[in-house]
Formats: sequence, C-alpha cells, structure tokens
Amino acid sequence: MFKKLSLKGSSNTNNQIKSSLQRNIKNSILAQYPKLKDIEEDVFPKKVPIVQVKCQNHINLILINNEVIFFNEREGPYYPTLRFLHKYPNILPHVQVDKGAIRFVLQGANIMCRGLTSPGAKMDVDLPVDAIVAVMAEGKDHASAIGVMKMSTNDIRTINNDIGINNIHYLGDGLYMSPNLE
Repeated sequence: MFKKLSLKGSSNTNNQIKSSLQRNIKNSILAQYPKLKDIEEDVFPKKVPIVQVKCQNHINLILINNEVIFFNEREGPYYPTLRFLHKYPNILPHVQVDKGAIRFVLQGANIMCRGLTSPGAKMDVDLPVDAIVAVMAEGKDHASAIGVMKMSTNDIRTINNDIGINNIHYLGDGLYMSPNLE
C-alpha cells in the first residue's frame, strides 16, 4: 500500500478538520481499539488539533503534532502506524512469523500460512477473519508489520495453504520512512 508513498508532493490536502469530525475520528479509533482508552490523553491531547491528510489512492493519514499515528483507506477501518505501535505495543493482538518469512515480510509480501504454522511461529490468540494484527518476527522485540487476517487462525492451522495475512504496512515502506509531515 505504501511502497512508493512520499509525503512531499503526494498529499493533496492537508487540513485541520472541524471539531465535530475530530470527535468522530477520535471516537471511531477508540471504539476500534478499546485498549487506547487508558492512554487516551497521551494519544489525543486536549488542545492539540487532529489533522487529516488526503493522499493518493484514497488514503487518509491522521496526524497529531505533525506525526502520523493512524491511517485508513477510503472509509475503511483505521490502522495504527508502526511507529505508534512501537510506542504502544499492546493495542493489537500479535502473531509471530518464523525466521524464514522475515525477509519477505520486510519487502511487503503477504504472510503465507506456512510462515505462521512452522516452528518458531506463534498464533496464541484465536482471531477472526478481517482482524487487524501486529506481525512480530521470531527473535525480535518490535512489530515488523501490520496486517489484516485473510483467514481465521483456526483455518490457518487446518488448511495451512495460501495467504493468511494481508500485509498493510511494514518496516521500511514509504509511510514508515516519512513519519512526520512538515
């Protein structure tokens, strides 16, 4: 999604949005990620406006203090950025890929079922289809990608073939490499 994103020149509009729309965005993010309620004041400070940047391919970036913290495509769900996920790692459920899959994940490839079921991989939590997950790498502390489950964890264990997770945002993509908008 962000292989070639460059915030310089790719953004069409950079607007501070109305307070009612700010409230709607904040409430939908808090509803989607209930673990953020405990740290709501840290994530959404009172007097700091929320800025929405509309980019190419109908992608909306949500900025606070010139830092991209969430994004969505069209009117879809909000995804946290990896930098935000590294600050608050417990807002998403984790799945772990084995060492052989790390290279492909960091190039933006979708995560195959075999990379999630082999030795070294972990899927501790039962997750449904379309759940947003943090993709961890074997032997690493921080998330290396954010993805959307294409199959449930039970289906991944039983079928063990095809794509298990769509890779949405990964270390080294355009969004990760340009975290601030100035």
